[in-house]
Amino acid sequence: MQVKAQRDGLYMKNECRLKAACMYRQGMKSGIFKNRKSGEECMKNSRNDGTDSRRENFHKGKGYAGRREQRNPEKSRDRYGMTAGIDGESAGGMPEREDDAELLSGQLEGRHAVLEAYRAGRPIDRLYVQEGLGRGPVDTILKEAQRHATPVSRLTKERLDAMSVTGRHQGIIAKAAAFAYAQVEDMLALAEERGEKPFLVLLDGIEDPHNLGAIIRSACAAGAHGVIIPKHRACGLTPTAVRASAGAVHHVPVAKVTNISAEIEKLREHGLWIFCADMDGEPMDRVSMTGAVALVIGAEGKGVSRLVREKCDGAVSIPMRSTLNSLNASVAAGVLMFEVLRQKTAAGE
Repeated sequence: MQVKAQRDGLYMKNECRLKAACMYRQGMKSGIFKNRKSGEECMKNSRNDGTDSRRENFHKGKGYAGRREQRNPEKSRDRYGMTAGIDGESAGGMPEREDDAELLSGQLEGRHAVLEAYRAGRPIDRLYVQEGLGRGPVDTILKEAQRHATPVSRLTKERLDAMSVTGRHQGIIAKAAAFAYAQVEDMLALAEERGEKPFLVLLDGIEDPHNLGAIIRSACAAGAHGVIIPKHRACGLTPTAVRASAGAVHHVPVAKVTNISAEIEKLREHGLWIFCADMDGEPMDRVSMTGAVALVIGAEGKGVSRLVREKCDGAVSIPMRSTLNSLNASVAAGVLMFEVLRQKTAAGE
């Protein structure tokens, strides 16, 4: 119907112009128009027929959305369900549905949306609950969060309002993982399938999603079999991290564990040697990192925590010829991973 209306409008507009052109020619022949200027004014007026309302809408700030609303007010939304407004922005700046918000931000809002995500088995990185809530559906969601070991943060209503994309969070906001997590056992199985010694990367508290994505990308290039991150006090697979990995998350498994120290103990039982990055460690070219090995990269600014460092078999450092004694976490991780690759290649692994 909308296309038909456009065609009809175009037909009427062209017909009006054609009539005006005929009147102009007849007027010039019969002497009705004293000069060419009066005839051109007639043509100009005919071209303005039917456009005044659109021009008025445009100057009122509706832009081209005004024409869309005139044709069909119910269909004046873009493909993301957002109502068109001034300068193409949404009315109120918010998507209309919770699934639209999820599409745009990787965030789930509302009790029903979050509960169904848990029931569907979708990974949830973190749950935000309004202070004072804890009965009925909220209690059910909290039990699901406890069962899935999801970190829960209690926030004020004002904080949740500021975080909300839809404006209808109902006291519950969940950060959903943008990509499915793997298991550590899957990484060990991948190494065995390739006929290689396991090479894993553990991240102890990386909080910047850009650094996480860059480390995953370097791990893919260096031939690592997986990246392990903690559930608490660390960044998860957010849309930003996935984007920063440049597609590497499709090739490198990423696992999320409750405790990095406990996971190190498990990896040692599988025969892996664990080395952490530390400024006071041995230079990386003097440490043998062949065979089954895992690297531990610490948080930005803080480095590897004391408890994790004590669990490691050794600490390695990057030789530098400058008074600057530290590197960005993702850069340091990349340098160490490619040193492991160099040693493994030299050893024929």
